[in-house]
Amino acid sequence: MLLTRKQTCQLGILLSIHRQHSKIDQILIHQQIELLEVLTGFETNNKYEIKNSFGQRVYFAAEDTDCCTRNCCGPSRPFTLRIIDNMGQEVITLERPLRCSSCCCPCCLQEIEIQAPPGVPVGYVIQTWHPCLPKFTIQNEKREDVLKISGPCVVCSCCGDVDFEIKSLDEQCVVGKISKHWTGILREAFTDADNFGIQFPLDLDVKMKAVMIGACFLIDFMFFESTGSQEQKSGVW
Repeated sequence: MLLTRKQTCQLGILLSIHRQHSKIDQILIHQQIELLEVLTGFETNNKYEIKNSFGQRVYFAAEDTDCCTRNCCGPSRPFTLRIIDNMGQEVITLERPLRCSSCCCPCCLQEIEIQAPPGVPVGYVIQTWHPCLPKFTIQNEKREDVLKISGPCVVCSCCGDVDFEIKSLDEQCVVGKISKHWTGILREAFTDADNFGIQFPLDLDVKMKAVMIGACFLIDFMFFESTGSQEQKSGVW
C-alpha cells in the first residue's frame, strides 16, 4: 500500500524521534533569557533549548501564544508549545488547555497533551488532586495510566534543586525524576528562565520519554513561571 505524503512525513518524524530518544536516559532543558522581559517585565513567548546528557542540542522549543493571553493569564495561561529538531522540522507539539490553578477546584485541574508527530496524541499529563502535594498521572495515547509524578510539599527553588519523582503506578518504586536546577541567586531573582533535568530509564518507551518532556514544561509553568509582579508559586496553591 502506498503512503500519502502526509503519512510519509509522519513516519519520518516518528523515526527521528525514535533515533533521538531510544539511546538516552537524561534530557536537559534550558530556558533562554529574554532581554525585553527582564528590562520591562512584559511577558514574551518562552523559548528553550533541549539537550542530551552531553550538552548537545537535539531540539528547540518555542511557545506559541498571543500577547493578551501571556500577560492576562500569566503562568496559568493555555499554550501551544512547538518542539523543533535541528533540521527545523516540528516533531512534538504540546497543548495545554485553560484549567483551574488551585487545588480547591478538583474538577478542573491542570493537564497537557503531547503530540508526536504534531496532530497525533501519544500521551497526557494529568494533575491529580491532593491537598498539599503536587501530583500528576502520566497516561498513554489511550488515556491509560502508566506512571505517577510526585513533588515536594513546598516547591521553592532556594539554593538547591527541586525534585519531582517519577514513580510506578503504586508509587512504591522511583524510576526517574524531573529536577528544577538552581541557577544562582541573580538569575533566580531577576528572571524566570529556568533549567531542568529529566532522568528516566533507558528502555522507557520513546513515546513516554516525549510525554516526560511535556510533564517538565507543565511543571515549569505551574510552579516556576512568573509574570510581571506575580511571584513564584509554592506548593499546589
